[in-house]
Amino acid sequence: MSIVYINNIGLLLSGDVAEPILKADALVVEDGLICEVGKADALPVPQGAMVIDAAGGAVMPGLIDSHCHVVFGDYTPRQLTVNFLESELHGGVTTAISAGEVHLPGRPKDPAGVKALAVLAAKSFQNYRPGGMKVLGGAVILEKGLTEADFEELAGQGVRVVGEVGLGSVKDPQEAAPMITWAKKAGMVVMMHTGGTSIPGSSTVSAEMVLAADPDIVSHINGGPTAVSPAEALKLIQKTAYTLEIVHCGNPLRAVEVSREIHRRQEYHRIIIGNDAPSGTGVIPLGLLRTLNLLCSLGETPPEMAVAMATGNTAGVFGLNRGVIAPGKEADLVFLDASLGSAGDDLLSCLTTGDNPGISIVMVDGKVLVKTSRNTPPPKRAARVVS
Repeated sequence: MSIVYINNIGLLLSGDVAEPILKADALVVEDGLICEVGKADALPVPQGAMVIDAAGGAVMPGLIDSHCHVVFGDYTPRQLTVNFLESELHGGVTTAISAGEVHLPGRPKDPAGVKALAVLAAKSFQNYRPGGMKVLGGAVILEKGLTEADFEELAGQGVRVVGEVGLGSVKDPQEAAPMITWAKKAGMVVMMHTGGTSIPGSSTVSAEMVLAADPDIVSHINGGPTAVSPAEALKLIQKTAYTLEIVHCGNPLRAVEVSREIHRRQEYHRIIIGNDAPSGTGVIPLGLLRTLNLLCSLGETPPEMAVAMATGNTAGVFGLNRGVIAPGKEADLVFLDASLGSAGDDLLSCLTTGDNPGISIVMVDGKVLVKTSRNTPPPKRAARVVS
């Protein structure tokens, strides 16, 4: 049995919008799962435990990138970049979710080919963790000719996501709707491209098209990279109950407008946050942190809620046992604080002032993978492994 004891936590963010800040300063992790959450004076150090001193800084769930265009391994043919996922890990991202392996050169577009690609990507990432990061790969792209039996087969082989509807040959919402119904029936989560075109072959998707198709997630409501109009964004917020995704590689003005409207409506549970990279915009390892500080500094989102959007909200949509600090959840944790030089005194004020925080330790399944982030500024209070 492996045991980790974490104490001296100055701020514990739960990842749950219902109770985003926990009144606790200590955690016990056993065999990769959070076992106890409480006060250090009531949680003695278990015998044989690894002890981590959070140094009065913050601890939060690992960030979950809801929109990542992986292919195979830690390499993107879109930007000819290696180790981009491990770089995201150093930015606090412990899980990345594929929105479709569309950047594979020569990507097959027949039913047999798209199924084979999705299954292969799903199974390969089940067996491979880049730098230790978890990847939910294998997001099938809708192509003409797919049948209900195909979705049943895909789900049986571990494919859990339909990649952005609109990136394949199925673009008409009337044609996509039955496939989306089949996918949902098979237990799959459906993402739908919205806004302007992103790459050659994709299409512009309006609010009315989203309503006609009925996905689970309105992907990049702030653009990927071109956003829907303000009126279209408001329609999707006010007239639907869909999960809305804000991404880094999108329109920052629309991200701020959506964030402010969600804050006005107090509907924080509806937002998830992704990177939407690698893409034509590039590879941005700190994309999630940059989006958090954008929403907090200009979008009026309370920082503890923004963290929940990028952790527990996403885990809930995709049915993952992580993203929330609670007993029984996978111990994917990030130790961080206001960065050196920031006008903010702690993590919350650092995000509100528009700065990226500094990360010291990143943990996945109770194992320390990063002791000093290679991509963020140093934190004012750095956690350390004591024993």
